Amino acid sequence: MKLHNLRPAKGATHKAKRIGRGEASGKGGTSTKGNKGGQSRAGYKSKMGFEGGQMPIQRRVPKRGFKNINRVEYKVINIGQVDHYAEKYSITEFTLENLYINGLINQNDNVKILGVGELKGKFSFKVNAVSATAKAAIEAAGGSVEIVK
Repeated sequence: MKLHNLRPAKGATHKAKRIGRGEASGKGGTSTKGNKGGQSRAGYKSKMGFEGGQMPIQRRVPKRGFKNINRVEYKVINIGQVDHYAEKYSITEFTLENLYINGLINQNDNVKILGVGELKGKFSFKVNAVSATAKAAIEAAGGSVEIVK
């Protein structure tokens, strides 16, 4: 096989439909566009969401709820998961950089520690937020918590 004899697989390519090229093309007269109306004319473009006159879905479905523009999204880590992460990634200080390096969060994520589960080891945390129960459990285990912005 050489460059000069490469060809697409049989049936992989098709000839373009040449419309508007007269009666002899087999697609003459209306050029496959039917009779009259906007869709047979040049420059026709249907409106986005148009459903042929049927009430469009964005008007059938009621408006509901809202999106709070001031909401702060947090990546949650429960204290029950901390021992597992510490063992798996061999870390004792849970900072945003350590969590990012080990693939637990993305670059711009905010991290919040929640108090679900039990904490067995002594760990230090430098995160964006921490719940009161989690803070109490961490300090009871001999760890420390620092809030970073």
